[in-house]
Amino acid sequence: METKKFLKVLAREYPTEKSVIIELVNTQAILNLPKGTEHFITDIHGEYEQFTHVIRNGSGSIWRKIEEVFGSSEPDDVKKDLATLIYYPSERLEFLRSCIKDIDEWYADTIHRLVQMVKRVSSKYTRSHVRKMMPRDFAYIIEELITEKEELSDKKAYYNAIIRTVLSVGAAEQLISAMCLLIQDLVIYRLHIIGDIYDRGPAPSMIMDVLMKHHSVDIQWGNHDIVWMGAASGQRACIATLLRTSVRYRTMDVLEDAYGINLRPFVTFALRTYQGSDWERLHHAAVVIQYKLEGQLIKEYPEFGMERRLFLDTIDVVHGTVTIGENVWQLNSVDFPTIDVADPYALSCDEQEVMNRLVSSFGHCEKLQRHVRFLFENGSLYKVYNGNLLYHGCVPLAADGSFAKVTIFGKTFSGKALFDELERWARKGYFAKPGSVEKKKGEDILWYLWTGPYSPVFGKDRMTSFERVYIDDKTAHIETKNTYYKKLDDNTVIDSILTEFGLDTTTAHIVNGHVPQKVKKGETPIKCGGKLLIIDGGFASAYHETTGIAGYTLVSNSYGMKLVVHKKFENLQSAIFNQTDIVSDTITVETFPERRFMRDTEPGKEMQEHAANLELLLEAYRAGVISPMSEHARA
Repeated sequence: METKKFLKVLAREYPTEKSVIIELVNTQAILNLPKGTEHFITDIHGEYEQFTHVIRNGSGSIWRKIEEVFGSSEPDDVKKDLATLIYYPSERLEFLRSCIKDIDEWYADTIHRLVQMVKRVSSKYTRSHVRKMMPRDFAYIIEELITEKEELSDKKAYYNAIIRTVLSVGAAEQLISAMCLLIQDLVIYRLHIIGDIYDRGPAPSMIMDVLMKHHSVDIQWGNHDIVWMGAASGQRACIATLLRTSVRYRTMDVLEDAYGINLRPFVTFALRTYQGSDWERLHHAAVVIQYKLEGQLIKEYPEFGMERRLFLDTIDVVHGTVTIGENVWQLNSVDFPTIDVADPYALSCDEQEVMNRLVSSFGHCEKLQRHVRFLFENGSLYKVYNGNLLYHGCVPLAADGSFAKVTIFGKTFSGKALFDELERWARKGYFAKPGSVEKKKGEDILWYLWTGPYSPVFGKDRMTSFERVYIDDKTAHIETKNTYYKKLDDNTVIDSILTEFGLDTTTAHIVNGHVPQKVKKGETPIKCGGKLLIIDGGFASAYHETTGIAGYTLVSNSYGMKLVVHKKFENLQSAIFNQTDIVSDTITVETFPERRFMRDTEPGKEMQEHAANLELLLEAYRAGVISPMSEHARA
């Protein structure tokens, strides 16, 4: 009975036998196409120019396609011109317009070359899929140009006639741009961002704008994304953390210019309250507010196990020391004008006013709210996709390598269940009714995810922000990583994680980021015989010195998986006008025993289920169980 009800609902979309048959044929055809190419990128950290170049050049895929299509038939300078045009069509066209004598001839030659490129990069897709990807205004023209017309005796004349018409009506540049953008889209079937879009670099908001326009993207939240999500939700400790990090990395303009957050009340308060240089005053003011607010949360939630971070009440301004755990540390400053000895974790009236204004500013920032909503709607703490497990940081482990047991609001969770519970509360922190207990708890879980000792996106016992500002002794700055990072090559532990998330230990991979791999010191992103891939290669310029490279892209196509190792990107202007590309090396991670097809993928499984349902509907039509709509009635 339930099956019949379901089929009646399906019949609304496919009301005739013919419509069912057409959809079945189309679905089966797609299932037998090669698997689409997935790109995995992590720890972008606001580096818009490098990130967008990697997306535009398909992590080097477009250049490889150009070589495949044209090889030695075109000189290198022509191929280089074509590559730069595909990456930056509008900018390059504007530059070339005044440089080329016979621009119409150049337009025609370029369109012919782009037609060859579109044919090449679209070869693994159905015509209907390619049509959907085409810019609407030029879909008909592009489809005509890339479709073989077997019935035509003079195909060249037909295609040239189309191009001449495009030139005569002044639409050449629009068509060229449309084809370039189509090529960019087709070389990346699916984009996976393994966390940390935000912080460090100058333009995370611009990266978010790019991701929101991308045709197929998912995001596994990183700790730096989480703190922005918490701030947008109204969580005060997260807002204070963003204040501190924006001062520390001198990216206050991201808050002020990109998102319109009013920092004037905070700056005015810091400059009149603290001593030292302007930067020191701002930094100290932000750190003290953050640690006061965090102290309040640590007291409120003893189950978080963070009592060691309650040390503001141990500051001795007379002797210039602070006691953290069992250690007494010498402070480099005793400038703590807002700490009340009687209640050290209480905000002063001025600090409270600063935070009230910031909470309002974050809450009313339409652009930030739009970006964060996108992160919630298209992101998660982890994702299982095409037989791989994706997450940003770690699976929290106990000292013996077993899954750590973590108490969340009175209940204990571990492994996959811990991820699920934390994500459930994180979503409540943003979407629950304002002023409700659930929203308050959810907001505070977002803060815990940022800095908690068993947070899967943090993975350390503590965050020593206070120590790094006030204590010169670097032994006070040590943050101990979770046991997970000691077990990266332990086959038993990695297999237990894959099994916990329902994956095949013989074929699956874990893909994560978070920890920059010191390539120049011999570290490799390939762990545990290739089962675990930590693909943080230092995308952010702040990490280039540490890693010795400028990031990785993991690329998985129908033949296997490879790591693309990126060298430092010069700048956008050089890429457009001097045609500098990112120099990349390639490391083979795995070659699949057999080529993989769409039927072997996550979307393919859904399509196979869809096909099975269509076959049931066709049987129901033919058996008279459900009456199809007649073609006459449909018309």
